[in-house]
Amino acid sequence: QALARVSTSPGSRSVAFGVLGRFCKLAMAKPAKPSLKSLIKKGDLLICPGVFDGISTLIANKTGFKALYMTGFGTVGSHLGVPDAGLASYRDMVERVRVMSGLADCPLICDADTGFGGLLNVEHTVKGYEAAGASAIQLEDQEFPKKCGHTPGRKVIPIEQAVAKIKVAVAARTSPDFLIIARTDARTDLGLEEAIRRGRAFADAGADILFVESPESEEEMAEIGRRLGDMPLLVNVVEGGKTPVLSKQRYVELGYQVAIFPATAFLAMGKALEHVYGQLKTNEDSLSCKDHVTDFKGFCVTMGFEHVWNFDKAHADIEDEVRESLKKKPRV
Repeated sequence: QALARVSTSPGSRSVAFGVLGRFCKLAMAKPAKPSLKSLIKKGDLLICPGVFDGISTLIANKTGFKALYMTGFGTVGSHLGVPDAGLASYRDMVERVRVMSGLADCPLICDADTGFGGLLNVEHTVKGYEAAGASAIQLEDQEFPKKCGHTPGRKVIPIEQAVAKIKVAVAARTSPDFLIIARTDARTDLGLEEAIRRGRAFADAGADILFVESPESEEEMAEIGRRLGDMPLLVNVVEGGKTPVLSKQRYVELGYQVAIFPATAFLAMGKALEHVYGQLKTNEDSLSCKDHVTDFKGFCVTMGFEHVWNFDKAHADIEDEVRESLKKKPRV
């Protein structure tokens, strides 16, 4: 309000413009992100670590990955403290998409479960995730309520319903650079042959990337690569899960172009928290934790406090400048 009053006074416009100039320098827009499509190449593997909240996104972003993966398991657990078993709503998840994509300088692949319902829900979810800043949406063919991959009890919907969801998702997006990742969980209950059949049907429906969940051996992965390798393939690397944890080069040899690591970070975080909380409970001080915590000042920088410090410095005299300008302004 003070700036609005000042800006109406010819004698004080220089103050207002000076203030606005300082603000604009601090609030410059981030450069555009590269398209995810441009990062997916035959003979290479795009490494996408799992992120699940603001802190994990900032740290992964700072590390310099080319793309990130918003994990459903981690995001639901971090946000709600419940299992990834169909308990989170579209609204819960799309708001997390908005936060994490806003923090990331690189493309963010986002888990959208089953699309949170039927075909109309899928359309709504695709439009919402794209508008929130996701670079790709992952949709699966499980029944609702779904279960996290690599866990027991997963059931899939009929293939015609699953394909219809992919067709709707493709039609709902605004930009062809917003990619549709089609996941099938059919391998566990219906076998590899049915999983590959669904993958081919998803490709025919317009999916950009195929994700056959939970192959259980290198031989199965090689078969997926042979029969679906004309499409970009995604591997879900879960430490302790059903799929072999291999080297980057081996995944490339098997035909994969994208690898997501949804659990690595939150499993590491869980182990670290168990340790420091245990030490704090046992010793009733944090002296034994000093070698297990990061540098506080460095963490402040990661969290963006440099902007706060620079902002405060740049605006330290703004109120005094406005006050002096108002004194000089003739009373009406």
